[in-house]
Amino acid sequence: MRMNLKLLICTAAVFTALIAAPGVSYGQDAATQPVVQPLSDPGTDQYIEMLRKDVRSLRKQIVAANLDLTDDEAVKFWPIYDKYTDDLRKINDTKVALVKDYARNYTTMTDEQAEAYVRGRAGVDESVNRLRLKYFPVFHRVLSGKTAATFFQIDWRISQMIDLQLASQMPLIQP
Repeated sequence: MRMNLKLLICTAAVFTALIAAPGVSYGQDAATQPVVQPLSDPGTDQYIEMLRKDVRSLRKQIVAANLDLTDDEAVKFWPIYDKYTDDLRKINDTKVALVKDYARNYTTMTDEQAEAYVRGRAGVDESVNRLRLKYFPVFHRVLSGKTAATFFQIDWRISQMIDLQLASQMPLIQP
């Protein structure tokens, strides 16, 4: 129960950070679809990077609050975690580029662009899953199997919440 309450509080903080993003408007058009505003503001890239940094910091806080690590485990875990999140950031750079491209083009998207978007997002998901599978044995060398699995459960949950928030703000492609 203690872990669930901590996770709930920490994830609420992540949602708060995500909801504050100015690149997307929360109004809805007549078809009840979210309205994506163009990402042409020169400060948008800076804001997105600041938001991503905040989310990475909150993510680390959520992990710290929910993994009961011994001092010895923590000394070994956090450098691996930092390397893992750096590799994850590189994959998420691709996701950010796809979302920005989508926001610029979703109203005029061709069939080819739509297919490229779907393939790109699927590729990002595959890359993230490969990264997790690559790092599980690395984490398992310094943590028990259950603790390593708990870390990845937390990681998955945070990623799913971020993806859900992102998806809820993006209109569907119109035929």
